[in-house]
Amino acid sequence: MCGRYASSRRPEDLAGIFEIEKWEPEETLEPDYNVAPTKEVYAVLDRPLKDADDKRPVRQLRKLKWGLVPSWSKNPEGAARMINARAETVHEKPSYRRAFATRRCILPADGYFEWVTGKGERELEVEGKKKRPRKQPYFVLPADGSVFAMAGLYEFWRDRTLPDDHPGAWWATCSVITTEAETTPLAVAPEDGPHALAEIHPRMPLMLTSDRWDSWLDPARTDLDDLRGLLAPPPAGLMRAYPVTTAVSNVRNNGPELLKELEGPEEGTLF
Repeated sequence: MCGRYASSRRPEDLAGIFEIEKWEPEETLEPDYNVAPTKEVYAVLDRPLKDADDKRPVRQLRKLKWGLVPSWSKNPEGAARMINARAETVHEKPSYRRAFATRRCILPADGYFEWVTGKGERELEVEGKKKRPRKQPYFVLPADGSVFAMAGLYEFWRDRTLPDDHPGAWWATCSVITTEAETTPLAVAPEDGPHALAEIHPRMPLMLTSDRWDSWLDPARTDLDDLRGLLAPPPAGLMRAYPVTTAVSNVRNNGPELLKELEGPEEGTLF
């Protein structure tokens, strides 16, 4: 799954990486080292500009809220639960099917966080000596330091309780698509820790390599059978993972220190 990630790149950098044609400076977000559900995040998408005579898709960097609200929802209350869409079923689930066909995006990140229950903690839990095991967070990112381009979906939802000219009348929301975690060895693995992503968590965000960005973002591709081919996992051996401070477990903590690599798991969380 993907329940927390880091996004610290400046919009100017993202514009160069993704060949952005349009972004609004007033939508600039501060670097976020602990992105949690319902926060505003950057998304790359191809879409005609509003009120423009030219209806060609324009690559834009937009600000969306993480937690998808389908256009047909009566209210946005379920957004916090719809942060992830499974690649295996995204083409058939009513909440995601329409967005998968026509509203796909890329959610750029530095990498994502996942938590592992340490071996010693698990043993205590099994013995009934500890009800809430302490988990060690790991940061997962491309081994070459490139942007982590997560496949995503976006939607627009109209709040009918507000007038048309109200700034909150329209919600723009998104979800991360997840797939089965890799069982192959990590490109760089911690000496005392997991050696494959599947040892950290059975799911992972679907990462899109740069050769697939244009196809994924193309709104003209709407055939579901064709689109399902874009959900193939990336080549193995591109990722690394390392332990980080348990401070990241508190969503109130935010800063580059959360991404600092530890020499090993924190005490009481040994893998």
